[in-house]
Amino acid sequence: MTSTSVTDLVAGLADGSVEVIDLTQPLSETTPVLVLPDPFANTPHLSRKTLSKFDDNGPAWAWDVLELGEHTGTHLDAPIHWITGKDGEDVASIPPGRLVGPAVVIDKTAEVAADPGYLLTPDDLAAYEAEHGAIAPGSWILFRTGWGSRASAEAAFLNAGPEGPVTPGPDVAAARWLAEHPNVVGFGVETVGIDAGAAGGFDPGFPVHNFLLGAGRYGLTQLANLEALPAAGALIVVAPLKLVDGTGSPSRVLAFVPR
Repeated sequence: MTSTSVTDLVAGLADGSVEVIDLTQPLSETTPVLVLPDPFANTPHLSRKTLSKFDDNGPAWAWDVLELGEHTGTHLDAPIHWITGKDGEDVASIPPGRLVGPAVVIDKTAEVAADPGYLLTPDDLAAYEAEHGAIAPGSWILFRTGWGSRASAEAAFLNAGPEGPVTPGPDVAAARWLAEHPNVVGFGVETVGIDAGAAGGFDPGFPVHNFLLGAGRYGLTQLANLEALPAAGALIVVAPLKLVDGTGSPSRVLAFVPR
């Protein structure tokens, strides 16, 4: 980016021709979290303990202690989150340049409305490139499904039935496509995890985790407001904590959108 480009971006933010969209779901004690079956350990919901609140423990200040999992709310998955990436980067080791890049929005809202377990395919991804052009280097692929509208109600968001959760995500071939595409840095979703709800029964199980994190790429979950982004042309900024040995981190995710 040239100095002129940076100047243009600053001017666009000032005059409103570039809009900042918050892609982050609110983080609170009611934020939905992933639920794994027995005997696996589960991440807790966010909880907090008051240290002081303008009282004898701190007369002029308020602050809390938080307890939450690394993978709570809108969060990033680092490669070391999954066994195939266990020798890869932790959150603190991710180069900052990989946390900023073009946003590619694959919109399958209508398909997911008809089939909540809709599986993204390589044909869907190839169709995007045929319509909008080749995916640029450093891109984050964002899977728009409309699922963010469920984020305030955990039962609807997790959508678990007798046979397990029913949520959209990539099929095995699409997961491999994302991991092998040379210009894809990460994959983001509106759901609780980067894999489909049924992905535990795929071969291999949880293929997006398996292939994407194993290839040194990154995941983003529980995104919001993807409907405010164009199919192409926005810039995404992912801001996790610089957490040493972190397998993931709650993140503030922003997009710069030209208007």
